[in-house]
Amino acid sequence: MLRPGIYPASVTPMTEDGSPDHTSLARLLAYFEHAGCQGAVLAGTNGEGPSLSAVQKRDLLRAAEKAKGSLDLILGVATSSLHEAHWLTSQAGKNGAKAILLMAPGYFRRAEQDGIRGWLLEVLDKSPLPVIIYQFPQMAGVDISPETILNLAEHPMFAGVKDSSGREESLKLLRDCVPHDKCLFMGCEPLLAKALKAGWTGAISGCANSVPTMMVEAFNGDNEAKQKLLLPVFEQLRSFPQPENHKALLTESGVIDGPWMSLPLTERSDIKAADLSVPVG
Repeated sequence: MLRPGIYPASVTPMTEDGSPDHTSLARLLAYFEHAGCQGAVLAGTNGEGPSLSAVQKRDLLRAAEKAKGSLDLILGVATSSLHEAHWLTSQAGKNGAKAILLMAPGYFRRAEQDGIRGWLLEVLDKSPLPVIIYQFPQMAGVDISPETILNLAEHPMFAGVKDSSGREESLKLLRDCVPHDKCLFMGCEPLLAKALKAGWTGAISGCANSVPTMMVEAFNGDNEAKQKLLLPVFEQLRSFPQPENHKALLTESGVIDGPWMSLPLTERSDIKAADLSVPVG
């Protein structure tokens, strides 16, 4: 089982031409480690994973492995190609990842739940690493049913679930579906305190790019009291698009070299820490 705690859904620092910036990535990982995070997810939603090639993701992981310190690395896998998913999980196993974060295949939105379950099961069967199922229907376009999760939960490579759906009813629903020796990570930060109270493992969080220390303190301390302080911060951060907001703030604080994005996303020059009243760090 992965260690409980806060795992930033890491942005992917880019150079001005839109290529991954491995030097800035090393500083970013050191920043997460210094804040007390347990690990980081690479090439997920905030990491612009769908804009990166499979080879770029592998190379990003290789660069992160050299700079990870005590962090556990998780590689995001978001593709509708089973062949690519198998290749990426294999490369993750060879290049230092602790687990993979697997989004459901999203292009064929008319696919039946049996097909979604079969696709996920194919990846689980061949993965050399534990697999965290990523529930994010707003981005994937596919909703993984509780029945599907329950069906997969006894698989030896099933590591747990990250839920970014924002549905409060999922707190108990997923806790009932997922064995207690598996992980449940919250991806919707305003629900973090309630998730922890319900017995969840921690968070894989986009906001942890900008406020990792505050989130670690909230996890380690009085969760509900700290969450009340964090709620307005989350609201401000989430009022701008992610990951553009985090890249702007991380650039302003000198953690990464620039706010550059990989097209079709574009950087935002109008986001400043002073405007958000967000204590970055």
